[in-house]
Amino acid sequence: MNLIALFDLSFLGRRADAVALEFEGQEFTFRQLDERSNRLAHVLVNAHFQAGDRLCVYLANCVEMIDLYLACLKTGVIFVPINILYRDREISHILNDAKPKAVVSDEPIATADILLWTLETLKTESEKQQSSRPSVHLNGDAPAGIIYTSGTTGTSKGAVLTHHNFAVNALNLLTCWQITAEDRFLLGLPLFHVHGLGNGLHCWLISGCRMRLVKRFEHQKAQETLLNFRPTLFFGVPTMYVRMLEMKPAAAAEIGGFMRLFVSGSAPLPAHVLEQFRKLFGHTILERYGMSETLMNISNPYIGERRPGTVGLPLPGISVRLLDRSFKPVAEGETGELYLRGPNLFAGYWQREEASRASFVDGYFKTGDLATRSSDGYYTLCGRSGDLIISGGFNIYPREMEEFLQEQPEVVEAAVIGWPDAVRGEVPVAYLVMREPLSLDLIEARCKENLASFKVPRKFIAVDQLPRNAMGKVQKHLLPKT
Repeated sequence: MNLIALFDLSFLGRRADAVALEFEGQEFTFRQLDERSNRLAHVLVNAHFQAGDRLCVYLANCVEMIDLYLACLKTGVIFVPINILYRDREISHILNDAKPKAVVSDEPIATADILLWTLETLKTESEKQQSSRPSVHLNGDAPAGIIYTSGTTGTSKGAVLTHHNFAVNALNLLTCWQITAEDRFLLGLPLFHVHGLGNGLHCWLISGCRMRLVKRFEHQKAQETLLNFRPTLFFGVPTMYVRMLEMKPAAAAEIGGFMRLFVSGSAPLPAHVLEQFRKLFGHTILERYGMSETLMNISNPYIGERRPGTVGLPLPGISVRLLDRSFKPVAEGETGELYLRGPNLFAGYWQREEASRASFVDGYFKTGDLATRSSDGYYTLCGRSGDLIISGGFNIYPREMEEFLQEQPEVVEAAVIGWPDAVRGEVPVAYLVMREPLSLDLIEARCKENLASFKVPRKFIAVDQLPRNAMGKVQKHLLPKT
């Protein structure tokens, strides 16, 4: 079964004429979205696109981006979203790697010999087409999208995700998070990322709930948007929740009154943010863990303990191993690298067979993430294996130190990396965004009181902000090394 067969539960079922989508004052029913994407699918067919061809899309959140995605799914064309924050060098890499047949953008892009479509051009062409669906038959193993990784450790690679990958992921979330047609879903995540695309769009379209899409999350407008739309469901990243802590208690209490579920992912959620949010909104944020290559893997339970600092328990059908560097299992409470197996795992990296093979060990995907497992099965992320600092023979996990630093009332954000050291090999260095002026010597003194001596950063650097990608994940490789 492909994704469109699942979406037909809404497109052709009893929800067909219900309002499906709100965007910038416009409303669309499920039937209208189906017909809009059918017309665009005919545009692709008439432009001689065939199943397996790629279409790159460089757009901010908009209805047309959803139309294009659905048109690709209906024709077997592989959807390749490009981060709207990327510039010429990064865009050129994706175009050279994916080799799309066309690019859709309202921004000027150097596309060489690649066909460039603007939204206005596509609108004109689609209005000439019939609203019936083109006859293209696909099975669940067909690739649906290529999602390029953020490339923090080198050139970004394209993760090929199939209809089955997306479907299994969405059905897991619909079941485990109890998402239904009765929900009202506010989505402010970018659709070029799997969090917005793979979780957001798919859960919405299969469940038949009502969604309001916003172009981007703007914390200055968040309170007004939440109170106006009155959603029951919200997917966010930690930086969004940090900003929402600035809301007035009365507004937060009202929002908490109609909300059902807040979900956080794409970057670690500091435990103190979860606790502050619970006090202000009356809700415990549900934190989960996923990747571009795997979609969702582990989640705190909807019913049960949402344990601060953890990402919860493996989702149905997903097996997890924690292994040491010799590929041997680690004991409970010990840190190991996460390996995953399940139907959610991607089909491999686009045109990178060697990298794809190297990413798997005995059928398990090597995530590069470090974690511990409690005696009752909850997983806690400790950072990336590449972030591990080995100082004088001691293993130092930056997230532990970052959590402590962010607990300090004067500290807004913290990041810890390793600097080369002639004697100890590496030493930890902390970068701090401060809420108020404070001698960094006092922060150092608190670290010495509460952390083992080898974990205390050897240097504290105050910065205006931490470099982040579009999903709020800290880009540690961009931190200044002087």
